[in-house]
Amino acid sequence: MSVSAPGTGAAPCRFAHYFATCGIDVETGLEPDELAGEHFEQIPLKRTFKSKVLAHYPENVEWNPFDQDAVNMLCMPKGLSFRTQLDSREPRFHSFIITREDGSRTYGFVYTFYEEVTSPQICAAMQTLYQMHHAEHTSGATPTASSSSSSSSSSSMDSLASSLDETDGSSPGKGTPVAGAASTPCEGCSGAYDASRDTLYVSKALCLITPMPFMNACRRFLQQLHRAVTATQPPPLPLESYIHNVLYEVPLPPPGRSLKFHGVYEPILCQRPGPGELPLADFPLGEAFQLLGVENLVQLFTCVLLEMQILLYSEDYQRLMTVAEGITTLLFPFQWQHVYVPILPASLRHFLDAPVPYLMGLQSREGMDRSKLELPQEANLCFVDVDNHCIELPEDFPQFPSKVHLIQELSEVLVHFGLSPQGGDPLSPTRGQLKSRALHDLVDDRRNGNLGGEALAVLERLQDLATRTGVTVGPVGPLERASEAEGEPWTRVTGQEEELLEAQLAVQLREVFATRFANMFADYEAFVIQSANDLESWLTNREQMHNFDKASFLSDQPEPHLPFLSRFIETQMFASFIDNKIMSQWEEKDPQLRVFDGRINKMRMYGVRAPGMRSSGYQRCTILQDSAQAIEQRLMKIDHTAIHPHLLDMKIGQGKYEQGFFPKLQADVLAVGPTNNKWFSRTAPAQRRKERQHRQHTEHLVLDNDLKEKYMQEARSLGKSLRQPKLSDLSPAVIAQTNWKFVEGLLKECRAKTKRMLVEKMGKEAAELGHGEVSITGLEENTLIASLCDLLERIWSHGLQIKQGKSALWSHLLHFQAREERLELQVESPVSYGPERRKSETSVGLPYLRVSLMQDMRHIQNISEIKTEVGRARAWIRLSLEKKQLSRHLKQLLCNVALTKKLYKRYAFLRCEEEKEQFLYHLLSLNAVDYYCFTGVFTTIVIPYHVVIIPIKKLSNAMTTSNPWVCVSGELGDSGVMQIPKNVLEMTFECQNLGKLTTVQLGHDNAGLLAKWLVDCVMVRNEITGHTYKFPCGRWLGKGVDDGSLERVLIGELLVPAGDEEGGKTCRTPPQQRSPTQARRSSIPSITGRGGKPNCAQIQEAIGEAVNNIVKHFHKPEKERGSLTLLLCGENGLVSSLEQFFHHGFKTARLFQKNVFVWDFVEKATAYLESADQVGDLQESPKSVGPSCETFCRYVNGINGTSRSIGKDGKFQLLVCLGARDRLLPQWLPLLVECPLITRMYEENALLRDHTTVNSLISVLQTLHDFNITLESSLTKGVQL
Repeated sequence: MSVSAPGTGAAPCRFAHYFATCGIDVETGLEPDELAGEHFEQIPLKRTFKSKVLAHYPENVEWNPFDQDAVNMLCMPKGLSFRTQLDSREPRFHSFIITREDGSRTYGFVYTFYEEVTSPQICAAMQTLYQMHHAEHTSGATPTASSSSSSSSSSSMDSLASSLDETDGSSPGKGTPVAGAASTPCEGCSGAYDASRDTLYVSKALCLITPMPFMNACRRFLQQLHRAVTATQPPPLPLESYIHNVLYEVPLPPPGRSLKFHGVYEPILCQRPGPGELPLADFPLGEAFQLLGVENLVQLFTCVLLEMQILLYSEDYQRLMTVAEGITTLLFPFQWQHVYVPILPASLRHFLDAPVPYLMGLQSREGMDRSKLELPQEANLCFVDVDNHCIELPEDFPQFPSKVHLIQELSEVLVHFGLSPQGGDPLSPTRGQLKSRALHDLVDDRRNGNLGGEALAVLERLQDLATRTGVTVGPVGPLERASEAEGEPWTRVTGQEEELLEAQLAVQLREVFATRFANMFADYEAFVIQSANDLESWLTNREQMHNFDKASFLSDQPEPHLPFLSRFIETQMFASFIDNKIMSQWEEKDPQLRVFDGRINKMRMYGVRAPGMRSSGYQRCTILQDSAQAIEQRLMKIDHTAIHPHLLDMKIGQGKYEQGFFPKLQADVLAVGPTNNKWFSRTAPAQRRKERQHRQHTEHLVLDNDLKEKYMQEARSLGKSLRQPKLSDLSPAVIAQTNWKFVEGLLKECRAKTKRMLVEKMGKEAAELGHGEVSITGLEENTLIASLCDLLERIWSHGLQIKQGKSALWSHLLHFQAREERLELQVESPVSYGPERRKSETSVGLPYLRVSLMQDMRHIQNISEIKTEVGRARAWIRLSLEKKQLSRHLKQLLCNVALTKKLYKRYAFLRCEEEKEQFLYHLLSLNAVDYYCFTGVFTTIVIPYHVVIIPIKKLSNAMTTSNPWVCVSGELGDSGVMQIPKNVLEMTFECQNLGKLTTVQLGHDNAGLLAKWLVDCVMVRNEITGHTYKFPCGRWLGKGVDDGSLERVLIGELLVPAGDEEGGKTCRTPPQQRSPTQARRSSIPSITGRGGKPNCAQIQEAIGEAVNNIVKHFHKPEKERGSLTLLLCGENGLVSSLEQFFHHGFKTARLFQKNVFVWDFVEKATAYLESADQVGDLQESPKSVGPSCETFCRYVNGINGTSRSIGKDGKFQLLVCLGARDRLLPQWLPLLVECPLITRMYEENALLRDHTTVNSLISVLQTLHDFNITLESSLTKGVQL
């Protein structure tokens, strides 16, 4: 075995990969860190200076190359920190994470302490900086009597602008001077430094870099190293022995096993979950819950699941890591796919401009208010102020399924461990906080004799654990005092007990979330689409394939869960999860997926949840105790003990112990591992075998890996390439390259989103072209449009010069509006945005409605229900999309180049001409389909409607002397009856959003001499969306003319607007269902004498088609059904087809110049049935005829008795609708067929006299009995049954 083997090849099995120290480079001296964005107005002690990696061991590990710049930046994110003897110099611990481009992670654990500066050059440099600062400070101040207050104010401003020192929140280290400080060279400055009197200290960091997050073990090891440095006596062995031991002789514990290794003074324990358990997570999850509280944490968790932009904000680096790692460990079995930087160094602050989902942590500056924090965009941002226990959520935020029950279950777990569900004091976090209740209660109960059975056994096991691991057990009294001492957070006994309690609490909290996902996605495999035979073909066609049947999955979920689930299944983390599932056919299954699938199989085996059960019932976690016990058992029985630290072959005289100073280590002994390590010798053959297999596997799969990188989903490739900012090089060229990647990624995302929206919306037409799913539900459509709104906000927030307001898009629109309004005033030309009222005499249609970006903005600004900038921006996007003006409006907005240059930096997406043009083109393609994303969402707003009534001009009586009225109805309600002023053919009214318009009731009161009205159609326009509906009539309204109707219910159709100059000329797919026109009855002699009669086959086909359309209507999701009135009363509807059936063979010769209608036959049949019933002719009929006869007569009489003058055709329409609603049509038909009157009023070849055809019709109509038909009030108004 070669000497270098343990240092390189065995690295994957080593507990730690690197040990590093960071601090001040005496040779370089004080070097200001310009990238940190600090100002020179601050006192020198508060300024940021560059740190360096002073040493790292070993030089390099093959599996994990050492990134010096990244380690330096994350060990000291704010650079070097200076102190004097007057300041607090408490050591601090924090951790960090480096995410490589392939998604793998390396963990760093840092212990920062203060070391005295012994270099005269550094002290002199600091003294010089103070003198310069003092000179600038005094030259800027007026020497008046108020100079002391002025300097005090400057001192406050310095404190406000300064960055947070690495001191405890309770000891902020403001450098408060003591008596005599006024004589320093910087008189009047707080925190002044005088080299002749003060001792200068500088921060130094000890760092351990590991492949797995063993946070507690690493913290204990580094604490013991620091304790050895500060102790009065030197450590038992040179520090090299302990560092060499942890680097080369301590292995990773195998899965499901525990390991003990030795620090400088005490043994250290760590344990690793088994193959069937949740993955390792050693960060104190309970502390995250205490910092935020249960409800806030669940809300944050939901934001992370929906891949929003998450910004954590705290003074403490370790709190940022604790919350970030805590929240990502709860995602199991899903994994965060985007930018992940829990500690964002000050020099990388520009990365907050990233227009992609991210999870970042930003250190707050001392005294800085949240309102002063300028963030590039907040439309989709979840801002988490960790220290102040608060969270700001984005708008349109869906709740996590069964959120109330989840919070209750989590609260019970926390209470069981003695913690408050509301969270503790966020500003005084002590590590004894967790055990202060749970452990002390146990101790008190034991002392009082109240501890029995299981609880006593737990305490005994905890103390036995400490004894077995070689820790001396002290008496209870000192134990309690020590746990409360702030200066010594690690007491000898409670350290192990606390770790156990923390680990048990964390795993139980994680199990609750894992159980929720297992219940929510128990049947996910049934919806995975296996569309490829081999991995290569799947990777090649990955982008075009549908891997998950989203519509079917959502239709199987409980209704309350849909708002969240519809958005979650569109995320990248869910797509990756499904990708891993599909690839597991050909590759080894992802470890997290394997555990998750195992749990689902176990649930099915024990019948915990029946597959496909559409129930929103909450199922609690049943394995909390088992998971906690597994951890306890591993720590009670140590499986492995690492080699003890031992003397190394070191040079004598080097590394001499000096209290308070970390020594310069001997690099040669730490560069390589031992050659005779029995553990590594034992595992080396297996390790070499594994490496050889890995190399062969890599060579064999090199093409597959290339394909995988090439064909993985574009959005994911964007996330992967930008998952971690490059810390190695922060040159302008690299930053520009990063921004260019953002621009490319945004364009790809826009292309993918618009293509998805088109393909899904086109329905069958797209499916026939081979694009996948047949239809899209309203829920999915709304999710896609919300996603487009989010994308536009991210594009508009990229490269902003100055952030103004929470919505970058709305801010841009307001700037544009202000400029346009100024131009209008300058030109002083009358610009009419509203339609001019035309004279009614010449009105042949609706007046022209001007469409403009400004007008649409004003519409949105006038909607009082929308309160926020983000809400207005999204409403404007939805309105523009519904009007097919989105691309055109945005093009107009961006045509103002001067404004765009003023608002955006050169690298911004909106200033990249070629990409901007492509972006607008992709948006233009959305004009090919119809969206109702504004009308369908803003259902409670008040909308102006314009109505025009168009008479038939060719004939007389275009005007009427009676008083006309109109009532407009839509899917969301009706306007109520509105009187139309005499001789005026148009009006404008306002009412709550009616949705898509369905019917218009038009009538008059028959007053005056000219009480007849021949109407061609009614036109109604939504003045905000511009949607225009035509309601054809073509009939008379008046007594003694046509069928005698004084009012008619007209069925509408949406008119396709004429092509606009730009946007309207694009190709357009036919609408999925055009609203039917109300054709004049072909069987009644029309005024113009036109109209051919359909034959028997056509009539039967029309009835079948009408019934089939109604059946299909009810098979759609409830929110997707549209108007049933159109299917009943419109052209080709049920009423129309039955009317044709009844008119076939009907004797319509005029009797004394009067038309005969089908309703005349119905009335005569009713009179016959009533008289026959009275004389008893029906008593011998079948039993069912009696009730059928009674209901038929009651319904006909009820319709005739209504106060409405709806005419004979209107009455027949109403009878058919009521019969369909109440499932009576099949019972009524035999009555009419058997009525003797039929021979007098129908020809012998009439369909109504053909018993076979009638029986066939009855069976067709019976298919409607399975559905609950609801009629609009406009149809049934005034009918008493």
